[in-house]
This record gives sequence, structure tokens and C-alpha cells, in this order.
Amino acid sequence: MARGARYRVPFRRRREGKTNYRLRRKLILSKLPRVVVRGSLNNITVQLIEPSFGGDKVLFSAHSRELMKKYGWKGHCGNLPAAYLTGLLLALKAKGKVKRAVLDIGLHTPVRGSRVFAALKGVLDGGLDVPHGEEILPSEERISGGHIAKYARYLLELDPTIYARQFSAQIKRGVRPEDMPKHFNEVKKAILEDLGGKR
Repeated sequence: MARGARYRVPFRRRREGKTNYRLRRKLILSKLPRVVVRGSLNNITVQLIEPSFGGDKVLFSAHSRELMKKYGWKGHCGNLPAAYLTGLLLALKAKGKVKRAVLDIGLHTPVRGSRVFAALKGVLDGGLDVPHGEEILPSEERISGGHIAKYARYLLELDPTIYARQFSAQIKRGVRPEDMPKHFNEVKKAILEDLGGKR
């Protein structure tokens, strides 16, 4: 009979780099729904998920494309302001039905002020209670897109052709990047007027 260490094949989702089962166990033991934030290069998805034996159950979901379709968002759907607005949208959808949750960032590396934490800030501003540390949240200037406007002005002064190439899609949609904070506030106001009164 063979002796020595026994090799155990990790679960498929762990091998594929999709699930950290130790972290998932801790989140499930909290017995609270999870605010799951997932981002790609062009989009942000924020979901409120409840674990169950038959598979996770999605209670509420918000996608950054909803900002374009319903609220007139003309900026990029994968940036920091879009992440905040998507988190706000989710929290307002869940208002009155879910009060407390825990954040699940999956295999994202936690970076202070990143899109994941911008979405968290939106969820918090929408009225959902999620345990967090204030130091990880991005500043109000970055949430409203002030950093994008500043960079756009810098590029415009440096080289207008680079500026036009970098922001061509956004300019075509009708919002200059320098006006991002103003546009952000307009879309935020539209979301609050649409969903803010719902209980």
C-alpha cells in the first residue's frame, strides 16, 4: 500500500480561479445577504445574493448598462462614477426589503478607492448597511468623475488629437469629459427621483 502525503484535487471553481472557498464560507456563516460586485473592462454588475442549498439566489441586481438605458448616462459604463451609480441603483431597488449585507468582492484585489469600493459607497448612500472601513472608500471628487475631467483638460492642453481619440466615444454620446461631474449629478438626481421614494 502506498504511503506518504495524499494529493487532493481542488474544486473546479478554485482551479479556474473563480471562487475562494475559505472566504465564501466566512461570508455564508455571517447569515447575511452578500453585495456581490463584479466588473469587466466596460461594465459593472452589483447584485444582492442570498446563499441557499440549491444554489445562490439573486434577490436584486443592477447593471451599469441600466444607467444608459433608463437614466441617460453618457459616460463609460466601466469607470468609477458608473460603479458608484450602479451600487446606488441596487441599494434603492432593495430599499425596505433588505437592511444589512456583507460585501463580496470575489477574487478582486482590494485596492483603496477602486471601482469595487465606489460601488460599495453607492450601496451605502442608498441606505444599505454594509460593514466597512471609511479609509477604503474613494473621495467625493473621484466618485463624481472629477479626476476624469481633470485628466481630460490636461490632455486637451497637451495634444487635442490625443484628447479626441481618447474620449471619442463619450463625445459622440453627447457629454464632454470635462463636464463629467455635472453629468454625474444629473444622472444621480434622476435615479433618486425614480427610486428614492420607493419603499
